[in-house]
Amino acid sequence: MSERSSVTLSDVAAVAGVSLSTASRALNGGGRISAATRARIAEVARRLDFRPNALAQSFALGRSRTIGILAYNARGAFTEPVLVGAVAHLGGREQACLLYDTGFDPDAMAESVRRLLARRVDGLLVLGDGFQSQLRSVTGDFTVPVVYAHGLTDRAADSCYVPDGEMAGRLAGEHLLSLGRRRIAHITAERHDAAAAGRERGLLTTLAEAGLPAAGDTLRGDWSRASGAAACRRLIESGTPFDAVFCGNDQIALGVESVLLEAGRRVPDDVALVGVDNWETVISGQGTRHLTTVDTGLAGLGAAAAAQVADGRDDPGPHAHPCELVVGATTGGGRPGD
Repeated sequence: MSERSSVTLSDVAAVAGVSLSTASRALNGGGRISAATRARIAEVARRLDFRPNALAQSFALGRSRTIGILAYNARGAFTEPVLVGAVAHLGGREQACLLYDTGFDPDAMAESVRRLLARRVDGLLVLGDGFQSQLRSVTGDFTVPVVYAHGLTDRAADSCYVPDGEMAGRLAGEHLLSLGRRRIAHITAERHDAAAAGRERGLLTTLAEAGLPAAGDTLRGDWSRASGAAACRRLIESGTPFDAVFCGNDQIALGVESVLLEAGRRVPDDVALVGVDNWETVISGQGTRHLTTVDTGLAGLGAAAAAQVADGRDDPGPHAHPCELVVGATTGGGRPGD
């Protein structure tokens, strides 16, 4: 064992000239200790590279220093970045994580809740798989803070972190308008899908504020590339003039692009395209800049939800997490040679 790793709290107390109990209270943030004494003890701990024993701290504070994470689908393409963001934030705060993945199984969910209750976690973070299914609230089962990420529960008072769909629609609309596009069509999923509804609302509000209607009615299907392609064919066959398309997600946008190219329409010269999700970078890891898209900030969303759990804050209701526009070749940016 190295000399640095064997430094104890008693060593810190001796060098700082205080009692063991005073050193412990100062480093744990408790007790009536002057600011000067607390600062001196902290400085000594840093200089000696004191690393407190996590288990001993847990016993002293009466806390497990463990946050439970209950995922509906931890392996999901959109859940994974939320999970990574949450775990990275908690790790930075020296909080251990205990992950249970239910795989959408109600029995597994119930068993996971029982196990987490038995482990006496300091807080619980529940990870959904998007807006496709409503999360079951487990807040009433716990006496510690419970926060939900990437999904909404069946209980209005629950604290739920979700991507800001309206902001995504606004960012896309404002970008296309800034490029001089004035006939903007919209292709997305069904109206009952909360993500689709928010993104559509953001786009239409932005267009209305600019005194413009959308180019034709919103065309709907599902979130797939094939659905985007089919909707684009309907748009072309309708004869509606359009010079841009905001697509509900990147898969729809790629389907739209394939049909536009088949029809001899140049992207972005004739038609500019914007999607949502930043699939190329966040999900697939390709890191390319072909498709202009809106990144929904899933890692940051996970970190924000984890911060509330770790802080023990009571902040009820939905929290719309901000998005970011990523400009690529489909609106004229990020082309080779630029």
